[in-house]
Amino acid sequence: MTAPPGARVALGALVVLVVGSLGLVALDVAASPFHRRTVAAGLTVLVLTPAVLLGQYAPPPYRLPYRWRWGLLLVQAVLTYVPLVVFQHRWFTLLGFLAGAVMLTLPPANSVPVALAVVASGPLLIHTGVVDSSRGSLVALLSAAITASTVFAVTHLALLSSRLYGSKEQTARLAEQRALARMRQDLHDLVGSSLVAVVVRAENALRADTSAESARAALAEVAELARRTQEDVRLISSPGATRSLADELARAQRLLTTSGTGVHASLPPRLELDDAVTECLRSVLHEAVGNLLEHSRATFCEIELHADPDDIRLTVRNDGAPTGSPPPSTAPGRGTGLAGLRGRVIALGGTLHVTTKDRTFSVTATLPLS
Repeated sequence: MTAPPGARVALGALVVLVVGSLGLVALDVAASPFHRRTVAAGLTVLVLTPAVLLGQYAPPPYRLPYRWRWGLLLVQAVLTYVPLVVFQHRWFTLLGFLAGAVMLTLPPANSVPVALAVVASGPLLIHTGVVDSSRGSLVALLSAAITASTVFAVTHLALLSSRLYGSKEQTARLAEQRALARMRQDLHDLVGSSLVAVVVRAENALRADTSAESARAALAEVAELARRTQEDVRLISSPGATRSLADELARAQRLLTTSGTGVHASLPPRLELDDAVTECLRSVLHEAVGNLLEHSRATFCEIELHADPDDIRLTVRNDGAPTGSPPPSTAPGRGTGLAGLRGRVIALGGTLHVTTKDRTFSVTATLPLS
């Protein structure tokens, strides 16, 4: 995992804060008149303490698991209070580091009271005579409070920076996935129906006993459909390119006419729709026309778009439904394409109805305009 820039800066600031503060304590301990073994023990503790502190404060992706930080918190408490009693006032700085670790490890409801107790323990030890200090209880209290707030602020900002960085990466991944999903859908709708129209027109020309002139005309129509398909592919690959509902209706008319299916279409003039509604209606039109070309031998198709003050209704109706049960690809709720369309329509608060009656197959999508 790559560390965000804010986490690296925060980690560097924490290293300077911890090492600098403990360095001052180490110089004070080394200059003390204590026994050599006592000074050596104090310096040894000072070597272990930075590792424990940085393990507690490290921001992501260097942050240790929660249960490990609980264990380090207990070790840090021992390394704070035992030397404080042994070496007296020289270790008061570590109270602030412990209070900061408490606020970063414990749940928010409990961290503040416990951290305040840790900060107040310094003046309490001085007043009870456990620790002999010439600096006074107020100095110990302010020193611990300033250190704790600094440690908490730097580490918390690093956590926020890491979460923001992760959210940014997640947003980029979702945008990429949405773009791929849109491209797959467009390939299925635009290119798929165009290729089906090419196949249908070519098969009709092969089955018919036509003259050379008729064959040439059929080949010209197939070539025109191929060029249109190329334009559709170019449209899909162009970022930000979109089709209006009128363009899609004209395209559906062209595909149906070329495949030998009569078509009647009606579209209200000056129709202004929301982008999401337009995209959903385009998908319904794509799927309905694609199913007609691929799964039926319809001779006529009616496309009607009717707008009311509160909703808009698109109906695609053809006479190619077989007698008996509809085929699986066009059966209500069974086809993969129609099932996906149903979910998109419902997501916009609309309804999708697929019906078969007297060799008439219809798909009706109703969407609210609010």
